[in-house]
Amino acid sequence: MGLGKSFTMAISSIINNKVRSLLTMLGIIIGIAAVIILVSVMNGLTSEVTSVFSEFGTTSLTTNIQPRPNIEVEPEELYEFADENPDLFNGVSPLVTVGGTFKTPTSGDDTVSVSAKGVSEDYYDIQKLDLAFGRFISYIDCQEKSKVAVIGSFQAMEYFGSCKAAIGETVRLNGIPYTVIGVLEEGEDSTESSSDNSMYVPYTTAMAVTGTGVVYSYIVDAASDEVVESAKTKLESYLLEVVGDDDYYSVTSFQAIIDSMLEMMDKMEMVLVAIAAISLLVGGIGIMNIMLVSVSERTREIGIRKSLGAKHKHIMMQFVMESGVVSCIGGIIGIILGATLAIGSGKLLGMDVSPSVGAVVIAFGVSVAIGVVFGFLPARKAAKLNPIDALRND
Repeated sequence: MGLGKSFTMAISSIINNKVRSLLTMLGIIIGIAAVIILVSVMNGLTSEVTSVFSEFGTTSLTTNIQPRPNIEVEPEELYEFADENPDLFNGVSPLVTVGGTFKTPTSGDDTVSVSAKGVSEDYYDIQKLDLAFGRFISYIDCQEKSKVAVIGSFQAMEYFGSCKAAIGETVRLNGIPYTVIGVLEEGEDSTESSSDNSMYVPYTTAMAVTGTGVVYSYIVDAASDEVVESAKTKLESYLLEVVGDDDYYSVTSFQAIIDSMLEMMDKMEMVLVAIAAISLLVGGIGIMNIMLVSVSERTREIGIRKSLGAKHKHIMMQFVMESGVVSCIGGIIGIILGATLAIGSGKLLGMDVSPSVGAVVIAFGVSVAIGVVFGFLPARKAAKLNPIDALRND
């Protein structure tokens, strides 16, 4: 008896026992669908997170320096250091934070909490910002300590009605007036809690209004993704030489943060898939149980076939094929169900989710393997039956 005949007999057995076959497949269907949904959604989430973080610049290095007596890193010194290493660095921006309340002539007594950032002209390119109207802070603004500001779309829409209308208007941060020279494009949903509630001023102005004479934070832009680690090492060596103790400074690579986050998400995905795979194990045990029942029910049939000349391998092939086909059909149904639900979940979550081809191929292979592996024991039991004893079975 060949494979074709064994396959035909397997299909015939499944059709004759539709309900039992469907219940047998259920564990495989749920397991395969769960694996595909989890892998697809996690891949979509990973792509979404990577895309969002990439917008902030994967080449940026955040540098924080703790104050020490008579030791400081001047912006001009760091600018010179970056200029001396053009193959590693694209730009440098001091970062001076000014916390306070934001107010406009049209806001009345209403104020909005905002954390303004004092930056240089390089910050625009480092953070990959986009302007809706106006311009960003310039070198001259920093040199002259100009009281100018670039605001987010939230303030512009909230108090001036549109981004364009805000240009040239005056806003106040902690009572100090600033002229709006630019409005950033809307990045999220223009709410008070979003990144659109932002404000940028020249870092020299921020230092003057806060009374800070030293810059403790910098954003340094590496020349490319390929040289981020080299740039980080070079910057750390420079700071060690200037500061003298690596306990008083830190250099954080944004790409390293993304890599750590992706590694954590990969581990989370593996845990979720492992949990979902338990249902595959349960499905495999279900297949083995049903096949053992099938062997018991068809003992006399097996005896007749053996007495007519069926060999050990023929009986083995028949039952392994049957369990494999059951598992394979369950796998196909699970793949279709999982892919459909994965796409639906993506739309529900507002993400671009597409079933992973690798996950589909692996899931199908696993479903077939489960059928063969868990069908082997029942098939072996059937093949070992004594023809005489089998024929005596009622």
